[in-house]
Amino acid sequence: MQESQCLGCQLANKELETHTVYENDFVTCILDIAPLNEGRMLILPKQHYHDVDDLDEITANEIIKASAMLARVLKAEFHPDGITVIQNGGKFNDLTHYHVHVFPRYDFDGFAWVEPLDIVNAKGRLDNLERS
Repeated sequence: MQESQCLGCQLANKELETHTVYENDFVTCILDIAPLNEGRMLILPKQHYHDVDDLDEITANEIIKASAMLARVLKAEFHPDGITVIQNGGKFNDLTHYHVHVFPRYDFDGFAWVEPLDIVNAKGRLDNLERS
């Protein structure tokens, strides 16, 4: 996909209307237009990346700094039971532009984590990587 056609690039670089919460030279943080919970925000790098392993070190650090700052804001404004910071990669990145979701969590919100199916096999595969 060309960067000029990338929705994430357009949002991060303010080519489309957004509600920007925070911005610096590397990232733009916006309110999500379809939030799971009130206050859900997205962190988008201004440069085009698709997956976390594509990020350069400076941009990755700026994303972490922004996520911490947004978490503090959410805690102060929404008084949640917790904060979730999450990123979907590969085919699960429906924006086709790297982005991080930061949102307040509540005991009653219905967001669920799926438990692992086979931790033994995963441990074996990871142990094999360490030996390589």
